[in-house]
Amino acid sequence: MNITVLQNKLKEGLNIVGRSSPKSTSLPVLKNILLQTEDNFLNLSSTDLEIGIRWWSLVKITKKGGITIPFHSFFNFVNFLPDKKIDISTKENNVFIEAEEYKTQINGINKEEFPVFPEVKEKGKVTVSSSELCSGLSQIIDVPSLSKVKPEISGIFVSFEKKEVKLVATDSYRLAEKKLFLKKENKKPFSFIIPQKTAREVINIFRDIEKDIEIVFGENQILFRVNMDEFDHPYIELTSKIIEGNYPDYQSIVPDSFKTQIILNKDDLINKVKAASVFTGKINEINLNIDPDKEEMDIESSNSDLGNYKST
Repeated sequence: MNITVLQNKLKEGLNIVGRSSPKSTSLPVLKNILLQTEDNFLNLSSTDLEIGIRWWSLVKITKKGGITIPFHSFFNFVNFLPDKKIDISTKENNVFIEAEEYKTQINGINKEEFPVFPEVKEKGKVTVSSSELCSGLSQIIDVPSLSKVKPEISGIFVSFEKKEVKLVATDSYRLAEKKLFLKKENKKPFSFIIPQKTAREVINIFRDIEKDIEIVFGENQILFRVNMDEFDHPYIELTSKIIEGNYPDYQSIVPDSFKTQIILNKDDLINKVKAASVFTGKINEINLNIDPDKEEMDIESSNSDLGNYKST
């Protein structure tokens, strides 16, 4: 392989694919990322066997090929290079990198040892706004709780209906649902549960990309993909396993009617609850006492070692 790529472009790709490159693993090749040429593009790939990330960029290709290279050594070295052209070439399992007066050689591993990315056999597909999806996930991402007994509540339930997407999370005590409206009507409703870790990576990778994101749902995998505007070619792909099992029928526990309903200033409520949390006990309890006649709510907390708190 012999290619020329801009430092800032390569750095961008490494920042993205490095998110699924494990720092410690019993399989040495997983600490590496795969560099390979595809037509006129350079493709970077990484995986921890649960999440796989791929990134593409146009580069100058003199000779096609591919190799795996230790991610952290490669990433750290590229960060030291000037924002200029970088020449990357390979000979056997060695990678040679040159940029102006910088020159290095890094030992790689044959690309044949890198895990093959499984193909997602499409059962359903929909396109949503990347920024809206990431914003919605951000609002509920901290709700799930890891559970070996109920692994399905460890993730985010995503349900694509006719005109909307529902993002749902629970830890058995709290329940959060976020609705996003689709630009195009979805012809084939489908749903799945993605791991919390996957949802975090979707937020981290796609939140600053002002493009639509294509979501492809397979038998036991999910694919998030953003394409290049000027080419009919992927730009970033994230593939993940989904959590098997049936998500709880959460809608049945949401009450249809309420005994009491109050409307509060959001910022005022948040600040007073945060203040009350300083004086909570072992189970972090905060008491809310509502007086409909006075149209007031008292927020109280108590800690035998610290003292008491009350605000209205």
